Amino acid sequence: MLKLIECPRDAMQGWHRIISTEEKVEYLNALLKVGFDTIDFGSFVSPKAIPQMADTAKVLPQLDLSGSKSKLLAIVANVRGAEEAVIFDEISYLGFPFSVSETFQLRNTNKTIAESLEQVQTIQELCIKNKKELVVYISMGFGNPYGDAYSPEIVLRWVEEMVKMEITTISLADTVGVADPVAIRNLFSHLIPAYPQVEIGAHFHAAPNNWQEKVMAAWEHGCRRFDSALKGIGGCPMAKDELVGNLATENLIAFCEQHQAPLQLDHAALRKAQALADIVFKN
Repeated sequence: MLKLIECPRDAMQGWHRIISTEEKVEYLNALLKVGFDTIDFGSFVSPKAIPQMADTAKVLPQLDLSGSKSKLLAIVANVRGAEEAVIFDEISYLGFPFSVSETFQLRNTNKTIAESLEQVQTIQELCIKNKKELVVYISMGFGNPYGDAYSPEIVLRWVEEMVKMEITTISLADTVGVADPVAIRNLFSHLIPAYPQVEIGAHFHAAPNNWQEKVMAAWEHGCRRFDSALKGIGGCPMAKDELVGNLATENLIAFCEQHQAPLQLDHAALRKAQALADIVFKN
């Protein structure tokens, strides 16, 4: 089953001007009408680290979920954030960034990889108790710019640790846009057959000229869960100084149509959301 995960949180979090709560609510409500499987809408993280997301708890009660088939996903970086997020009935998924790069894990969550593994276990227990599902993002999943050890085997080992915790959705994240088709094929061709009970997704950051080869490499090896953001806006402000854009939703929709993969989207609602994105993400 094909799933599109729209990521306005990823688009907004590094934007150079503070987007008001009212703007966020209007934009998210527009996206909720399009028909995406999931909306990665906000995060419960330190407002000092990501000031753009400081109002997530204020945004949430103003979202109109009536008639929307989209589910909400919130990113958390530690147990405290997870404890905040799980009290909201509107949230279906918690997302946790687990980096295979020690340097980036410290930068992103102020925890070592070993400490983060313990956090994942505790957050998974919180999710089960509160009827949520934990989505683990394997960040720096295709390499890193810090000189930390990287190999597909390292990624496979950490995925195995997540599977042992009965985490059923794992997304490989190309955090700084370094993935190439060979690395993508290598990982998806191993992971998807090895874990048929786990949904293995792709969160690509890509330039406009190389997105298609990345998507194709994952698609050809069975990936049917893709994260994207309208107009390709976004990237991780905790990674490198220059943001590498997200995979553009418009490109992903065109790819799916080209490959006869039916999407149940409301195209009129999509056009309205695109027009609103031009206003929200103005310079």
